[in-house]
Amino acid sequence: MADADPTKTDTQSTAPEGKTAHVVFTPSGRSGDFAIGTPILQAARHLGVDLDSVCGGRGICGRCQVTPSVGDFSKFQIKSKAENISPMNAVEERYRSKRTMKADRRLGCSSTIQGDLVIDIPADSQVHKQVVRKRAEVRSIEINPVVRLHYVEVEEPDMHHPSGDLERLEQALLQQWGLTVDQADLSVIQILQKALRKGEWKITAAIRNEHELIYVWPGFHDRIFGCAIDVGSTTMSVHLTDLQSGDVVTSVGAMNPQIRFGEDLMSRVSYVMMNPGGEVEMTKAVRESLGYLIGQAAVEAKVHPTEILELVMVGNPIMHHLLLGIDPTELGWAPFALATNQSLEVLASELDLKGKTNPGARVYFLPCVAGHVGADAAGVALAEGPQLRDEVTLVVDVGTNAEIILGNKDRLLACSSPTGPALEGAQISSGQRAAPGAIERVRIDPETLEPRFKVIGSDLWSNDPGFAEASKKTGVTGICGSGIIEVLAEMFLAGLITEDGIIDGSTASRTDRILGEGRTFSYVLHRGEPEIRVTQADVRAIQLAKGALYAGAQLLIDKLGKPVERIVLAGAFGSHIDAKYAMVLGLIPDCPLDMVASVGNAAGTGARIALLNRHSRDEIKQIVAGIEKIETAVEPRFQEHFVGAMAFPHKTAPFPNLEKIVTLPPKKSAQSTHDDGQAGGRRRRRRG
Repeated sequence: MADADPTKTDTQSTAPEGKTAHVVFTPSGRSGDFAIGTPILQAARHLGVDLDSVCGGRGICGRCQVTPSVGDFSKFQIKSKAENISPMNAVEERYRSKRTMKADRRLGCSSTIQGDLVIDIPADSQVHKQVVRKRAEVRSIEINPVVRLHYVEVEEPDMHHPSGDLERLEQALLQQWGLTVDQADLSVIQILQKALRKGEWKITAAIRNEHELIYVWPGFHDRIFGCAIDVGSTTMSVHLTDLQSGDVVTSVGAMNPQIRFGEDLMSRVSYVMMNPGGEVEMTKAVRESLGYLIGQAAVEAKVHPTEILELVMVGNPIMHHLLLGIDPTELGWAPFALATNQSLEVLASELDLKGKTNPGARVYFLPCVAGHVGADAAGVALAEGPQLRDEVTLVVDVGTNAEIILGNKDRLLACSSPTGPALEGAQISSGQRAAPGAIERVRIDPETLEPRFKVIGSDLWSNDPGFAEASKKTGVTGICGSGIIEVLAEMFLAGLITEDGIIDGSTASRTDRILGEGRTFSYVLHRGEPEIRVTQADVRAIQLAKGALYAGAQLLIDKLGKPVERIVLAGAFGSHIDAKYAMVLGLIPDCPLDMVASVGNAAGTGARIALLNRHSRDEIKQIVAGIEKIETAVEPRFQEHFVGAMAFPHKTAPFPNLEKIVTLPPKKSAQSTHDDGQAGGRRRRRRG
């Protein structure tokens, strides 16, 4: 039977000392008592309520909109009054003046509890179930797992030759398998005698590292499984794998529940700094979600928890620390010291996974490189093997914190670059995660400037007959990371955006989709409910993200002293980005397009390799030891590269390979465009 989803558990909070109020959240029905003045978002987090937050409670993203209910609620035995929520403050007024927000809604991060309340969480404020994009990729792997099964026949006890059952099992393993077992878990010894007698002195032993006895089954047992796990800052994925065949029997994924504490990594570190014990909350949240995913995978594949004996984890350093229950504060400032960068092996029970796996199951953590280059980068290196190639390869694991590896068999360098969550749809006015209804593909007619697009969940373009009917179920809800990349690239190629990233107001004479917004302009991508626009702020957010990514890559290129010959895009986002559009924006350096590959979840693949091949664990240690870590925060040229990389595709760097396949627009004067934009904005305001 499947374990219950931890997010569904009804939880009551412990109210702080002083005057309190009772708060009920709908539709979940979760409730608790909180001190007067507690922010609604904080209360929701405490209760595990499904309330979204991208900006970490700064009143910027508007994802935490709630609707306070007024009236007598006999069901909850509560009277909810309008005055029991704080008055609108400056933060909310500012947001309402810049963005669309329904009159009855409030920002959960800025509004506080002043008395008994019933708070409704609208559907668009909930953390929607994401389309799971992280999948273990098919590749050739030599099967040589760290855990193997051994069936043995054990000599029965004898009055004349007294010895313990464990000793006779060890003797049988030596005689029948040539294995010298010198270590046995207490949990095995506790069940050994019953297993031997139930199996009539025939038993199957699970041996780890050829000398550790970690479990026994009576009689013959021929199934054994492991989990390759990628704990990303946004998405968590579990690949349940047959340790004998190497087949992935099922893959499951979910949003990382830590998102409610902050979308990006540094906001989560900030949460720990500002909230004593915050790291404990986040550790508990990620472990509960991980346990649920493992249980879900086991049920789907009809695998008993005792058959799951080995787990391999990858993740960035902050996820690595929080999963292990280590305070990540030291990673919040220079010199970004890790508690340890070595590989680790711990019991699954030490990560609160008791009952989800075998009692003797171990969890192996790949080594971290240094600073903010973590075990996920090590997994990518193991999966893609740039250290084995002659050509200079740039590997980019695109995420909220991009890990970048550059080099070949002669030399390998790595850095991390703070791209932020914009590339995954966050910090974008109509941005969302990759879920049904999100715009993922965009094309703009260079003559008419009219757009067409595809949404997740439909194979039709928006101008195809039947699109409205096909997309009725999901709607057109927003734009995800791959969509924002494509729409900006198409806008640039169509002349709607200058190389400096300014939406050109003069193009309003050619299309009514260019609208003035004060001193700037926006482009209407979708007319409907909701209306989806690309704003100047959206362009800037992508510029900052891609500028940081390109600057990190260029810094490594400078250090290596050799041009890039091959580019690998990894990660859930990287696997769905169109390489051409990534290069048009200058997200990646110039390179022959046929030498740019998307490889999917390479970090998860690296975890699967380490799961299935014991010798790969020694290999990755050697790889990591040979990687030269470059710290972008202290490199003086990083800022120089960043400034140049803000332009589309770049201010000064040539893109000869790109120019062979696309016609880049002529350069426009940023100043004249800016002046036009101001004038256009004023004219539009006078027209009302």
